[in-house]
Amino acid sequence: MGELDDKVAIITGGSGGIGAAAGRLFARQGASVLLVDLDEGALKAAVASAESPRVSYCVADVSDEAQTQQYVDTAVERYGGIDVLFANAGIEGKHALLPSITLEDFDRVLRVNVRGPFLGLRAVMPRMAARGGGSIIVTSSVAGLVGYAGLSPYATSKHALVGLMRTAALEGASLGIRVNSIHPGPIANRMMDSIEHQIDPADPAAAKKGFESLVPLGRYGTNEEIAKLALFLASDDSAYCTGSTFVADGGFVAR
Repeated sequence: MGELDDKVAIITGGSGGIGAAAGRLFARQGASVLLVDLDEGALKAAVASAESPRVSYCVADVSDEAQTQQYVDTAVERYGGIDVLFANAGIEGKHALLPSITLEDFDRVLRVNVRGPFLGLRAVMPRMAARGGGSIIVTSSVAGLVGYAGLSPYATSKHALVGLMRTAALEGASLGIRVNSIHPGPIANRMMDSIEHQIDPADPAAAKKGFESLVPLGRYGTNEEIAKLALFLASDDSAYCTGSTFVADGGFVAR
């Protein structure tokens, strides 16, 4: 018996490190999984890595209203409903101080990181309610709990997700829909690699050491560790959890 037997899950950002890891884990725990992302080649690779006939993909821009409705409809048509939404898609944007951030830079990050989850929740919640409830997990960040110089659009977007999550949790409670956010610290994947290279193009390894020095456990987390947290929130093990922030950061915000 798996923790997600007979459940249907949508994972946005499904071809990225955390999303692909969650897809593999959710499938092993019995779920039918729809991975959503922009890059079809990367999605095909993520589906192949899952090694499960229960995992498929849909190419969609999460910030586009019509394409959001398309991936939601695809999940319902392909698997019969939706029980879990892991709203995980996000971008880091440029690493620069506020005076150097253009309006285009700011809007691009907010469009993906805030508008995307908003559209996803808005489209999914009625479908979940029709099934008697479900679980929504929103990927925020430790940058959604504390500030970080050089990442103002990203930190703004990740703070905004906490407000969206808490409001959706209140609205969803009577419908049997639980909504929570997860807040990863530095994770060994493409996003942190991008930030390291932006901070110190000549020596990104030095930037990584700087981040590791801020983590009491002394290391980056893994995609699989964050996927396990998402699994807990997707499963009935977290049946009494809603409206909460769940941090997996090696102690980063405890400093």
